[in-house]
Amino acid sequence: EVCHANPSERARFIRCIYNLLQSSSPAVKYEAAGTLVTLSSAPTAIKAAAQCYIDLIIKESDNNVKLIVLDRLIELKEHPSHERVLQDLVMDILRVLSTPDLEVRKKTLQLALDLVSSRNVEELVIVLKKEVIKTNNVTEHEDTDKYRQLLVRTLHSCSVRFPDMAANVIPVLMEFLSDNNEAAAADVLEFVREAIQRFDNLRPLIVEKMLEVFHSIKSVKIYRGALWILGEYCSTKEDIQSVMTEVRRSLGEIPIVESEIKKEAGELKPEEEVSVGPAQKLVTEMGTYATQSALSSSRPAKKEEDRPPLRGFLLDGDFFVAASLATTLTKIALRYMSLVQEKKKQNSFNAEAMLLMATILHLGKSSLPKKPITDDDVDRISLCLKVLSECSPLMNDIFNKECRQSLSHMLSAKLEEEKLSQKKESEKRNVTIQPDDPISFMQLTAKNEMSSKEDQFQLSLLAAMGNTQRKEAADPLASKLNKVVTQLTGFSDPVYAEAYVHVNQYDIVLDVLVVNQTSDTLQNCTLELATLGDLKLVEKPSPLTLAPHDFANIKANVKVASTENGIIFGNVVYDVSGAASDRNCVVLSDIHIDIMDYIQPASCTDAEFRQMWAEFEWENKVTVNTNIIDLNEYLQHILKSTNMKCLTPEKALSGYCGFMAANLYARSIFGEDALANVSIEKPIHLGPEAPVTGHIRIRAKSQGMALSLGDKINLSQKKTSL
Repeated sequence: EVCHANPSERARFIRCIYNLLQSSSPAVKYEAAGTLVTLSSAPTAIKAAAQCYIDLIIKESDNNVKLIVLDRLIELKEHPSHERVLQDLVMDILRVLSTPDLEVRKKTLQLALDLVSSRNVEELVIVLKKEVIKTNNVTEHEDTDKYRQLLVRTLHSCSVRFPDMAANVIPVLMEFLSDNNEAAAADVLEFVREAIQRFDNLRPLIVEKMLEVFHSIKSVKIYRGALWILGEYCSTKEDIQSVMTEVRRSLGEIPIVESEIKKEAGELKPEEEVSVGPAQKLVTEMGTYATQSALSSSRPAKKEEDRPPLRGFLLDGDFFVAASLATTLTKIALRYMSLVQEKKKQNSFNAEAMLLMATILHLGKSSLPKKPITDDDVDRISLCLKVLSECSPLMNDIFNKECRQSLSHMLSAKLEEEKLSQKKESEKRNVTIQPDDPISFMQLTAKNEMSSKEDQFQLSLLAAMGNTQRKEAADPLASKLNKVVTQLTGFSDPVYAEAYVHVNQYDIVLDVLVVNQTSDTLQNCTLELATLGDLKLVEKPSPLTLAPHDFANIKANVKVASTENGIIFGNVVYDVSGAASDRNCVVLSDIHIDIMDYIQPASCTDAEFRQMWAEFEWENKVTVNTNIIDLNEYLQHILKSTNMKCLTPEKALSGYCGFMAANLYARSIFGEDALANVSIEKPIHLGPEAPVTGHIRIRAKSQGMALSLGDKINLSQKKTSL
């Protein structure tokens, strides 16, 4: 306020605030950094404030504090002129990765990725590579796997934006293809597939590394992807021969059926010890006695591990990988025939590929695998055999050109989508000022206007950032006018009570007005509260004494622990002075806390959505019951009322076909995920005015969240006519 009255005094205050940044109290440092950003937008001031925020995040042990301060850093980044300053601090921001909490690491990596530029990308990649290698040495933990995935994705994004970095990143990441954690390996594989398609110069390096790690891949899904990449991008005679060698090595001795039967027959190896078990008397069908002695051989317990990987997958009954292998063999055989002119070599290679397919078909039809081969896989392998036996130019084109083109189309569509979302983000950031908006000059502002309690600097900063609403929402007086008063007692009760409910990020503040409607003095007037759900009262409000017809405001804090609908209930108890009776009690009506205050739209990949859908055990199925007659309108209505984000791309939802399926996703401020699948249709036989029908399935980790979201959808399904 002093700065508003005397702008010339600002320099002195800024010097004081600079000194406060060195304070030993974290609260003082936090406030000083916030005030400094408000008073000055000079690069040195922004840098000092950002540095102070980073130190606070690293030194504070409470994760909530770390997240709140990180949000302030992200707010700083939103301002275009501050972004440049923060880009120089990327390496300092990355020090926050030493925090074990996954949510903090996620936000930090996202912030670093937003700030990365050609000047600091090399240093960023070096730090991330070190972090990836560190996760390899840590004992396996659920968060370690997820953190590794985050790092892989961040490196992926860096390499796509700065192609020069890809050559440094790929060799390190490809080691993780043989990782036990399938999700991290799948992310690496996706990155490798994109890199090998986009960067022609890296193809030899990627193929060489892929052949090195191929034999150690443990997951069948990753194995299929690796086979596809090798089949698609091996272009030299030597590479094709190497792929065939690796496949033979991974398949083991062929024909598979005969070699497995020989093993089962137990041609005893010299290292096996033979022992004869105790004789046992049995009764035969004819009633005669027979003696049976058990001959057991204690074979080394390595039977399962001894199997080569591909053979193991096939004997477990996973023949989808066999169909993938058949396609790969067909591609490399057709390419080999175009590279090698010698007829004998062509036929030899072709015959070997066909032999491998035939032996797999034989295995699938036998009783050795745990599950028999499916008809689809048989058709696929048979088709590949037919293609190799006929070698028509049309099939050659389909196998060796069309496949790559479809990948190229998919990647370009994905890139377009990313560019579109980035464009939307930047449009959001751009400040839109109408031509007739008044311009307020601080020097020309009247003194009485200046003395208003609003912080002019903060307001102008927010206006520059395009966030004018945020200040209004933060102001308690302004927000009180927007909030509905919750009446807690009746007008005829001796004590009248009403409350404003302020929902902050991790707690709820109840501002309760208590009015004494009697002519007596009320002593020890106490507001007693209790909670239902994951809410916890921080401290009990202290007792008051109310004069006749007097009123008082009582504040109570309630801590929120997880995302679910909560209820706060209680009563007001008091003594009437001079009366000999017991304590009087007025019961308060319940306050319902809405789940929507904690849920925010978020995005995730299709693979993550499917994985979470399989993992989450709580499901709530809601039947659509609405008066909305348009599918898209209903979807938008649900998105608006549940705060969720639609993951299904706009292209997939456009057009009209009478039915619609969409995936929705949201996260709570506590890091809990909520998934929903909307399956709706328009019953055409009931006419154009028929309402939408269908189901919405909600899945969440906690029962409370799944039920609360279902209740919210049920309450808000019908569109109210204004």
